[in-house]
Amino acid sequence: MNKATVSLERPSVRVQQRKDVAADINISELVKSASKVIAPLWPIATFVARHPWMGLEHLSFEEVAYRFKLSRNIDLYPTISMLRAAQRKGELNPEFLEMRLQRWLDEQPLLMPREEAERVFRAMLWHDEIPNEVLTSPTLKSLAAKVKEIRLQGDSKRLFIQPLSVLLEEQGEEKWAQMLDHQMIKWCKLFLDESQALWTMPFREKGFYYAWRKLVINDPSLNKQQRKRLKDLPHDAKDALRQALLALGIPHGAMKDYLEAHLLSLPGWAGMLLWRSQQSGQAHELLMDYLAIRLSLEWALIAPHLPLAKRKEDDATVLLPLLAAWMHWGGLTPEQWLQLPQTEQQARLSLVDRFNQIIRKKLWLEAWEDTQEAQLKNRITSSFANNAPKQAAAQLIFCIDVRSEPFRRHLEREGPFETYGCAGFFGLPIQTRELDSVYSHASCPVIAKPQHEVREYAAAVNLKEYRRRRNILFSISHTFKKMKQHLLASMLLPEVSGPWLGLHTLARSIAPSRAGRLLRRIQETLERKPKTELLLHRNDSLKATDLPVGFSAEEKIKYVKRLLKGMGLTSSFAPLVVVCGHESMTTNNPYASSLDCGACGGAAGGYNARVFATLCNLKEVREGLAKEGIVIPEDTVFVAAEHITTVDELRWLYVPMLSEAAQKAFDMLQSRLKKVSRNANMERLSKLPGLNDKKRDPLAEAYRRAEDWSEIRPEWGLAGNAAFIIGRRQLTKHCHLEGRAFLHSYDWREDPFGESLANIIAGPVTVAQWINLQYYASTVAPHYYGSGSKATQTVTAGIGVMQGNASDLLTGLPWQSVMASDQEMFHSPLRLLVIIEAPRQYIEHLLEDDPHFHRKVKNGWLRLVSIDPDSGEWEKWEPSAIEYNNFSWKLGIL
Repeated sequence: MNKATVSLERPSVRVQQRKDVAADINISELVKSASKVIAPLWPIATFVARHPWMGLEHLSFEEVAYRFKLSRNIDLYPTISMLRAAQRKGELNPEFLEMRLQRWLDEQPLLMPREEAERVFRAMLWHDEIPNEVLTSPTLKSLAAKVKEIRLQGDSKRLFIQPLSVLLEEQGEEKWAQMLDHQMIKWCKLFLDESQALWTMPFREKGFYYAWRKLVINDPSLNKQQRKRLKDLPHDAKDALRQALLALGIPHGAMKDYLEAHLLSLPGWAGMLLWRSQQSGQAHELLMDYLAIRLSLEWALIAPHLPLAKRKEDDATVLLPLLAAWMHWGGLTPEQWLQLPQTEQQARLSLVDRFNQIIRKKLWLEAWEDTQEAQLKNRITSSFANNAPKQAAAQLIFCIDVRSEPFRRHLEREGPFETYGCAGFFGLPIQTRELDSVYSHASCPVIAKPQHEVREYAAAVNLKEYRRRRNILFSISHTFKKMKQHLLASMLLPEVSGPWLGLHTLARSIAPSRAGRLLRRIQETLERKPKTELLLHRNDSLKATDLPVGFSAEEKIKYVKRLLKGMGLTSSFAPLVVVCGHESMTTNNPYASSLDCGACGGAAGGYNARVFATLCNLKEVREGLAKEGIVIPEDTVFVAAEHITTVDELRWLYVPMLSEAAQKAFDMLQSRLKKVSRNANMERLSKLPGLNDKKRDPLAEAYRRAEDWSEIRPEWGLAGNAAFIIGRRQLTKHCHLEGRAFLHSYDWREDPFGESLANIIAGPVTVAQWINLQYYASTVAPHYYGSGSKATQTVTAGIGVMQGNASDLLTGLPWQSVMASDQEMFHSPLRLLVIIEAPRQYIEHLLEDDPHFHRKVKNGWLRLVSIDPDSGEWEKWEPSAIEYNNFSWKLGIL
């Protein structure tokens, strides 16, 4: 039965009061503030790792986890089964767990004896549940009834607001929340479609809210009364959102929380709209439209049920398991409990509640991280003293990507080769345009903005022929697509294309490697892309974009100098320097771009490698560098290659005329690469499930997985990432890091003012943290932050994937990217450990000068360790000891 409220005020007074309240609501500020609970979502074609909680870093990780647990019942800590599995594998040392428990107890203002608290919380730490006979005991129920008036400190369960449609659904009414989500998914798909649908959404060019308002009054999925309520909505989205909030009866102080709750209902679609708004320079306009539509629809659906009757919670039921913990593990009797002061009863119950909700798993995770940290320290320190640098025949610069680590390690074992690591865009803030393309792509991290455009060009005669061949292929593809969508042609198309497509399917399924190579060879033969050059010199006559095409002489020198100094490569150049981008190779994989270079905005890094190597060979650049104290010998030649991570091969992209010394080094390197590739593939494939046959050729198996369109795990990608090491290669050269560490070269002696280190922290470390937390979120909350099984995914609107045909736009990684099986995880969900080889004062300056990095460390979003370059001593920078005001730190020596 619905409850109605009756007011004794005159109607004119109530109307005036509502107008006054409406005038006080700053809708734009509310939407901007609420949007921090979600993260922008990039289209899947340019998949960018996203930190799901990037707008909440002003809160501690624990606070955010507690908030999501209470408001959405989402655990941001690993499950107990994951934690115990880590313990069984030796990845989690129980001694660290006990240390973490003791430290946590030291920080609590305990109102009970320490021994008693230790006994209860240690038992809760190791036991999953209280025995059922204790919970169902009549004595315990009687005690709970006597103390049910006690309120937990903070009364946290009432702090978080749910959408009214959700509350109504929980009261046993119709599935209003599901209906609302279904409506929003439908309208978002129509508006965001990237030419996948044959008919576009009418009025789309005038904005999301405008188009929806015009169309919704004719929506047959709504009944007549619901459409009538939506007929006279305000023309402006801001006014509509304000009106909906008031109509739903949301108090002014709860409006931001209410908007947050609605954004978290479909964080994928909301995140895509946020990204679109940011890309078009519209701030939060599309998110404003989204919330105006969603809340207006919610009001139209549930208006007859407003206002909702308040639910009465059974406080005795809430307190029952909390009391049971003190009775069962604390050894208290009901009589002893009732003799305690009420303040102590409240403190005991509140502490057990928070421990059970969040602290228990927090301590387990921290112990897991401590174990990993200690194991990594042992590996590094045991090999550190034996690493004396030697003159190299060739130097290779790789991306910091964790997949480069095994390849670098195997390469260095095979000869006098020296490797370096840096962000895979090689410090070039560019957008790239391939030959004869009208599209450009930002080939730098998403946290940076392109400053230049670099284009490919070819001789006019060759370009004309290439364009003609491409136009023919495009016309065939376009015609085939249009025939599939045409009413009559689609009936004829299966008869014509069926035999050929059937053969294609059969070949792809029976012999994927051979079929893939054949099809790729056919495509390359038909296209026959001519040899191209790069337009690197500034050309102001090309005004097709807002960015300058090419670089000025000063800019060329600046970018090359910055990267070389940042890596510590300013002298002792080898005759051959190979700049290696990286790219994945997969078939029938919507997430293909997630396996490419994150530093290049979800694209391959080969283009940037080619640009950087070409710049380094320019005479004007070398002369400019010499004036800056960086002298590159005349016989040193830079070449560009691409590391194909799925098959662990190097493919040459740019090899200019080589000097005699460089040619000798090139031939030596070329002769060793096949063995390096075989060894790297053997190591990598051994980690993939279902590959126990050691007699298989690792190269052949790697190619099969890359070409097989039914393969759900062509490679592990960046799964397993756990650490970011900044320092000289001697620090890790002989360490087997299992492909779990980002490796960035850095020599503090080349960085007297710490500028290079600050740039590494602001750029590569931030990108790595985003990658780390995306893998973390997809593992601990796969149903919310992951994307489910690849087998049941549907590519929708050309922008992302759903499960089925009406789900949220999935934001994270597939289940198969983080789990070895349904029961066994592959990725260990650990927060990124940043290790810096530099004097202590460098770290102090970092935390003083970079408030964003300071906040990440202070609030537990990443972990920080420094290594003294002279003594090799490790110092751990504890988040709990970092102060905001006076920048004082307490160091823990590991």
